[in-house]
This record gives sequence, structure tokens and C-alpha cells, in this order.
Amino acid sequence: MSVQVVFETHSWSEDNDRGVATGWNPGALSAKGRALASELGERRRNDGIAAVYTSDLRRATETVEIAFRGSEIPILHDWRLRECNYGTSNGMLASELHRTKADHLECPYPDGESWSAAIERVGWFLRDLALVRDGQRVLVVGHVATSWGLQHFLEGRPLAELVAAGFDWRLGWEYQLRPESSLGEAETNPVP
Repeated sequence: MSVQVVFETHSWSEDNDRGVATGWNPGALSAKGRALASELGERRRNDGIAAVYTSDLRRATETVEIAFRGSEIPILHDWRLRECNYGTSNGMLASELHRTKADHLECPYPDGESWSAAIERVGWFLRDLALVRDGQRVLVVGHVATSWGLQHFLEGRPLAELVAAGFDWRLGWEYQLRPESSLGEAETNPVP
């Protein structure tokens, strides 16, 4: 068996409008983002989703609250799906932050974390997800770090390659989390 993992990014935020890298700051959705969140709900409500797992950062939780308002589908918040913590760089211009991404593959941002650490959190989440959602289809709503973690662990893509390629947004990604997926030696922290 396996878990079908559907990934969607949080909707468009006010910080996206301003060109700001939100990181671990909460971030709020813009008017455009709220409309896109409604469209996400239209696409995914009747898509066979057993549960929605979301980052606990405001822009992600707001996305799923709008998308699944009034739905019976359970929504579960998980801090391991957060964006990379840019530390003192949370809230800086995205164009400035992106110039130094490769410098932080293993080396943490000042008072933050490395991309590798952020990706490892996603691995912890996936190990636990495999234990509790086998045979089900779930939606994961997160950030760039979440996306890169899924691609790294479920497609075997090296983190350095993902960082070098950058992030291309689209309407959803689909993955299979199989028992043989290489999730490393991540600790387990139970997922409801």
C-alpha cells in the first residue's frame, strides 16, 4: 500500500505582493490569495481527500480554513510543514534572500535554520504520515521547504539541485509515499 500525497502551496499572501520572504513570520493572505484559496477548495473538496495537513503558519492555515470551510474533511496543523526559518532574515526582500539560498544548504541562517534542517522536518512528517494514512489520499498545504522536502524524499532529488533550480509554482503536485520510500533516519513525532 501507499499514501497518495497531494501538495498545494499556501495561497498568495500580502508579503508575496510586497516581494517579501516571510519565513517563520505568520503572513496574511491578500484579497487575491483569499480568492485563490476558494478556488483550491473547489478543486480539492471532492478529490477523495481523507485529511488535510497544513503548516501552522497563518498564511497556510488561512488558506485551508477558506478552502475547506464547512467541509467534513479533518484539518490538522503540523509545525514540521513550516517554511525554512530564515532567522534574522525573516521578512527581508525575497530577491535579496534568494541570492544566498545556496549558502544555507547546511549552514543555518543567523538565528534560523538551514534548508537541510527544514527538509529533514518534512521527512519526519512523512515517516509518521506513512504509519497513520496508509491507503489514503491526503492534501498537504505548505511552503517552498515543504515542496522541496516532498521532492527530495519522494522523488530522490538532491537538495542542492532543488535550491539551484528555484521554485516554480503550479496548481498542485501529486506523489506516492510508498513503504520503500527513502525517508532517512528521521525521528518520529506522531501525526494524528
